[in-house]
Amino acid sequence: MIAVFKRDFRSLFTNVVGWLFVGINLAVYGLYFFAYNISRGIPSTANTIYGVTFLLLITVPILTMRALSEERKNHVDQLLLTSPLSVGKMVVGKFLALASCFTLVVLAMGISPLFLRLFGKVALKESYTALLGYWLYGLSCIAIGVFMSSLTESQMIAAILAIAVLFLGYMMTAITSLFNNKILSQVLNIYDLNTPFQNFESGIIDISSTVYYLSVIVVALFLTMQVIQKRRWTISSKHLTTGAF
Repeated sequence: MIAVFKRDFRSLFTNVVGWLFVGINLAVYGLYFFAYNISRGIPSTANTIYGVTFLLLITVPILTMRALSEERKNHVDQLLLTSPLSVGKMVVGKFLALASCFTLVVLAMGISPLFLRLFGKVALKESYTALLGYWLYGLSCIAIGVFMSSLTESQMIAAILAIAVLFLGYMMTAITSLFNNKILSQVLNIYDLNTPFQNFESGIIDISSTVYYLSVIVVALFLTMQVIQKRRWTISSKHLTTGAF
């Protein structure tokens, strides 16, 4: 798992993807931070952080689209599928590499509330609670993006699928408000990624919201493992069939 983590994390910054992800997120956050906090003198970055969550719908699919689809396209994944490394360790290693790249962005964003202290009092608790929610939200998006990348060998299709699925989770509250069926709305709201973050934005570390995001991560990674495990079994079956003949 450590070897997979090191290889994937290093590959993010040996090409433009990792730098592009970090640069775009920090640049847009910097613009929001200047507009909300510096220009208007708002002492909390919670609204600023909430304002840039929409950007994850675009940048996360770009970050995760290569996670598994490129290796599948180039047939490099067969080396991993036939190796003694377990599927779980391989998926977790890839997820941790992507999560570490996103964590660098979150850590850089965490400097902004401290910068505001140079000008007066700052709502540090509210700001860092919102940043915690943003981190959990982003990790959930990354896990979903990894799952989408495992479904196809095309990076473009993986990115489009991830954007569509993440946008659906972002807009689920607005979508369910169109239905009159309460039961249907409750079922669909299970995949509501945006509402749990609003609790963190208000400065409340909500246990249920934290458990929800962790559950999304676990379920997405579990489904990814099942997709890869199915392919590993298929490859093993082909080798067994060839050997029998």
